[in-house]
Amino acid sequence: MSDVFTLRGPVKKERAPYVQHTAARKSLTGADLGTVNLEPSIFGLEPNVAVMHQVIKAQLAAKRAGTQSTKTRKQVRGGGKKPFAQKGTGGARQGTIRAPHYPGGGVALGPKPRKYDQKTPKKMIRLALYSALSDRASESHVVLVDNFSAWTAPKTKDAISSLAALGLEGKVLVVITRDDLTARHSFANLQNVKTIDAGELNAYDVLNSDWVLFTDATLPVAKESN
Repeated sequence: MSDVFTLRGPVKKERAPYVQHTAARKSLTGADLGTVNLEPSIFGLEPNVAVMHQVIKAQLAAKRAGTQSTKTRKQVRGGGKKPFAQKGTGGARQGTIRAPHYPGGGVALGPKPRKYDQKTPKKMIRLALYSALSDRASESHVVLVDNFSAWTAPKTKDAISSLAALGLEGKVLVVITRDDLTARHSFANLQNVKTIDAGELNAYDVLNSDWVLFTDATLPVAKESN
């Protein structure tokens, strides 16, 4: 009797169920305005560490200027004359004093201008961002304020007072809209605070911060399907 083998394809790993997290909603003075249920499909994922690593690595690589450049023996000034006769010296023949083994000579196989950009699929970028937000939400380090309309003029003093009232310490990422110019200028002089437009939110800045501060207008929500 012969054994019967059944060919099966790769087993697809089931996605972990979403987790419902909440965030405290407060005013700029620290007054409690209740709690908000965060979108589970954005803040309730199981963080994908591998994807976050790949996306952040590509993001940091894209920031490199890539303008480093060294001169080859052809580009170094001088060395047009043969240093000594071809024969009769007892030494190795030399054609120029700008060869790489001479002091002041060109650089062999040195760096040249190049681009370090890495192509990353949009789905991976989105998954990395959602994983980073989920990680901060799991630590209850996502805070929500109603708006910054109470600030009529840019003042660093008001920004410091609000951070203290909200209980935010360490690095804080403030997600604002393009119209929140007063808030942008108020936080500008604080080294531990970074402001970012909602449309530019990314995994690196989220993971590089201890707290993420949203407003009612910038809090990510699920897109409605048509």
